[in-house]
Amino acid sequence: MQTRSLGTQGLTVSAIGYGAMGTVIAFGPSDDTESIAAIRRAHELGVTHFDTAELYGWGEGEKLLGHALAPIRDEVTIATKFGFTETFGADSRPEHIREVVDNSLRHLNTDTIDLLYQHQPDPNVPIEDVVGAMKEFVDAGKVKYLGLSNADEDTIRRAHAVHPISALQNEYSIFDLGAEPLFPVLEELGIGFVAYSPIARGFLTGAAEPRDQYTPDDFRQRVGWWKPENFDKNVAIVDELTKFAESKGATVSQLALAWLLAKKDYIVPIPGSRKPNRVAENVAAADLTLTAEDLARIAEIAPMGGVGGRWE
Repeated sequence: MQTRSLGTQGLTVSAIGYGAMGTVIAFGPSDDTESIAAIRRAHELGVTHFDTAELYGWGEGEKLLGHALAPIRDEVTIATKFGFTETFGADSRPEHIREVVDNSLRHLNTDTIDLLYQHQPDPNVPIEDVVGAMKEFVDAGKVKYLGLSNADEDTIRRAHAVHPISALQNEYSIFDLGAEPLFPVLEELGIGFVAYSPIARGFLTGAAEPRDQYTPDDFRQRVGWWKPENFDKNVAIVDELTKFAESKGATVSQLALAWLLAKKDYIVPIPGSRKPNRVAENVAAADLTLTAEDLARIAEIAPMGGVGGRWE
């Protein structure tokens, strides 16, 4: 697989990464054995960048990913995040960051975190103080590169002034175009972009089902694309995208990932799947090249993204 640079500090990763959230939370019951097999299959197929967070199972996700990658740790980069409380509030106090990062190193069973993100902004802690605490770990050799997630332009600029930011991770897909206004500042500052939920939390697989088919704790219960008044409209969009994908010899999820790769050369999508065969399908998207005409056709089908917001 081809590689891409995230930032200008030296971080190089596979063009498609792996997002590990779904191995422990968000999308219903999971099987650790199958998840580990999916992670290792991703590496076999050329994926070198793996993304997790404290939030994903409060350490359980990091432990699972660390176990899966232990035999190949020196061949991959691992990203993790801090910044939540267990009630989903914000906590980026420097003392909390230090506690979480030390826990993450232990959970991942590694001496170094390749990419450390603040998971969400904390209105009670200036970003300068947050990045100052993150920088301590860089200076100590425990973290290599710094990133932000779910951040706006002002936060990005202020953070980058304290220590170079290598990557911004925000949601971005054919269904969610909200990150696009941030691209100019990323290009100005030389920051890479990691796209989470690149297949729209599964809607862009063609296998989306109505809400009543998901468990109550499934994140899709709260996503606006699945609201009853929006669901059929979004299915119709995906049907059109599927027809176009088939004309390119691809699946709709491969089209969605190739769309991201074609948008900017500094974008790295991190689809996540707990099934090895689905991982293989996602990785194959790196071989699908889209033209300017193809991108224009996708824009015709979904000019405003999906119908409804990412959250209700």
